[in-house]
Amino acid sequence: MSAPAKFAVTTKIPIHDVVTKKLRLIPDERGWLMEILRADDRELFEKFGQVYVSGTYPGVVKAWHYHKLQVDFFACVSGMVKLVLVDTREGSPTQGAINEFFIGSQNPLLVRVPNLVYHGWKCISPEPSLVMNVPTEPYRYSDPDEYRLEPHGTLPYDWTRKDG
Repeated sequence: MSAPAKFAVTTKIPIHDVVTKKLRLIPDERGWLMEILRADDRELFEKFGQVYVSGTYPGVVKAWHYHKLQVDFFACVSGMVKLVLVDTREGSPTQGAINEFFIGSQNPLLVRVPNLVYHGWKCISPEPSLVMNVPTEPYRYSDPDEYRLEPHGTLPYDWTRKDG
């Protein structure tokens, strides 16, 4: 996949095929429950591959990669992350677009990341983050569907915090 010459950071127009779902907490006197993804989420659910949780220490970047087959469904269930998507797909109506999503305890959101879209995240909370993924495919240990780049200097995105 080749990277286009122009990139634009936008959170107003989602990358083509990216879908989000605002998650809600259901509290009671014992604590709370938060549904992430349901089989009857018609705009979102495709099929079940597996579920995993990825822990990330504060300030750490886990990026970049994409999948040829797998579609990811990310929700940060503890802490906060900046999830970034980069559309380098040839012929995509949003080729060159970059989306940022600030997700986690302060903004519970599920993000559907289509295949062929580069993605990664940075833990932006003072405590470690826990990102849950419900991908459409199980991980193939002998032949992973992962195509990786280094997190810094390979795609036109700067992971440093933007104060202002």
